[in-house]
Order: sequence, then structure tokens, then C-alpha cells
Amino acid sequence: MSRPLGYYTNYSPGDDSLLERVQEKYGSGFEKMSKREKLSILMILASSIGCQLEGGVRGEIYAVAREMTDQLSLSDQAGIMEAIISQFRWGQNAEPVHHS
Repeated sequence: MSRPLGYYTNYSPGDDSLLERVQEKYGSGFEKMSKREKLSILMILASSIGCQLEGGVRGEIYAVAREMTDQLSLSDQAGIMEAIISQFRWGQNAEPVHHS
């Protein structure tokens, strides 16, 4: 993370929030966390957000994700995550898929 936590969130220094405590303990760019720890947080947050959204996931998406883990380099997998996070955050999403 090249920018501090406040760039990506509503954190303001001195606000005595969870984000402030996280930044104090793990650094403004999570530099005191391992890559595995950062990915664990990403996985947990993605799961939590996903459970709050309506709609289902097409079976083919699981197959595509499995192919990505099998065939793409770690760098490309990280790039896919970055692209999806950016698109999700800034509203570049297809309409939800509803299963009958």
C-alpha cells in the first residue's frame, strides 16, 4: 500500500476509531502485517460483504476462479483482485444475477 489508510477510508487521525488503532498497531500501509495476514483480512472482508449482497453466484464463476488459481501467476492473480476491488468500489458492476 503506497498511500496511508486514510486515503482509502474515512479514517481521520485522532478520531479514536478502530481504523486508528489498526494503523497504530500495523502501520499506515499495513507494513507490519505479512502478505498472508493481509490476504486473510481481504478474504474475511470480501466474504462478509458478499453475504450482505443480494443475488447468487453462477456456477461457472467458481470454475473460472479455479482456472485462475491454477493457471495464472501470483502477480496476475493479485492484479485480478485489484481490478475487482476497484470495479466493486467504484460501481462498475453488472446487474445481480437472479437464479430461478
